[in-house]
Amino acid sequence: MTAVDNEPITLDVDAAEGFLRMFHIAHPEAGPVGPRLAEVREEVAETGTYRHTTHELAYGARIALRDSGWCTSGVPWRRLKVRDLRGFRNAGAVAAECVEHLRLATNGGEIRPLVTVFAPDTPTAPGPCVWNEQLVRYAGHGDGSGDRRYREFTDAVRGMGWRPPAPPGRFDLLPLVVETAHEGVRLFDVPPDVVHEVLLEHPDLPWFGRLGLRWHAVPVITNMRLVIGGVTYPAAPFNSWFVGSEIGARSLADEHAYGAARPVAEALGLDTSTERSLWRDRAVVELNRAVLHSFDLAAVTITDHHAESRHRLSWLRSRQRHSGNRPAFRLDPAAARRARAGGPARFSPAPEETTQPQSPGRLAELLRRRVEGVGGAVGG
Repeated sequence: MTAVDNEPITLDVDAAEGFLRMFHIAHPEAGPVGPRLAEVREEVAETGTYRHTTHELAYGARIALRDSGWCTSGVPWRRLKVRDLRGFRNAGAVAAECVEHLRLATNGGEIRPLVTVFAPDTPTAPGPCVWNEQLVRYAGHGDGSGDRRYREFTDAVRGMGWRPPAPPGRFDLLPLVVETAHEGVRLFDVPPDVVHEVLLEHPDLPWFGRLGLRWHAVPVITNMRLVIGGVTYPAAPFNSWFVGSEIGARSLADEHAYGAARPVAEALGLDTSTERSLWRDRAVVELNRAVLHSFDLAAVTITDHHAESRHRLSWLRSRQRHSGNRPAFRLDPAAARRARAGGPARFSPAPEETTQPQSPGRLAELLRRRVEGVGGAVGG
């Protein structure tokens, strides 16, 4: 059995049963859940896992995005398009379809929320994974230019053979890093012509444009795994649209990213010798204004943090406290490390004690007992 992040691939059978019941309650037109449970029990008994129907997959992905908190205000989650690419396991195909996801999501600036689901983890064939935090990220270089958050990641991919443009720039696109169990780690350049970038200017400050700041239009999150009914999809890129402060405050102003707050403050003539002057706060406000103004001017979908705060409060009030078996997008600590440090690899040799066949779980065992006449049938 292949191990991922030093853990064997197993199926949470309780989650499978809970999800199927949840799906059939939400979709009575699918008929009673009993026959579907029986079908899944048989499949689990034979293979150790099961395959979602197209409708189950779409429903699970939509619920996961809705409940995750990543779904920004205005996203029609019920009509969210889910691209079912579960047959894709090879790194080249995954990379190409990630780029196609970006093209479709950009949609000329009228951002289209999408989820693309690649092959799942199974006991015999683990799915691919993407190391990058987002499909579009900028390199951080040794001279301090670029996005400093990704300095280690940049160094790692350079060690794998990637070469930045000469001379290195502030907004060099990092390659997409895709890992599969059968191919290992492979790098793919993101074509610049599919990355829609917005040049930043300010509605009231004519000099702002000379700072040379820009940002990409679509946040495609690529390193979170989608878990639906016990089945894990390690590569399931999804996007909503940006909140302006994610760009202005978190990416551009932050000293650990682009550190643009100080040059903005200095251009404004603010006292940067002491934090008590609140120069940083005033600079961040102007950066956020520039982002919202520029995205609106370029007709690229974006929301502001005030609208998003109201949306999040409403989401928190209406959110039901369900069990952990509901569909979810999850970020593993190892995936978070890969996105910043460029490692460790996801696939590694399994410890000897985990290479023995694993039990497919409770449903499979109950099915065996029923077939052998030892126990009763499992009710739907």
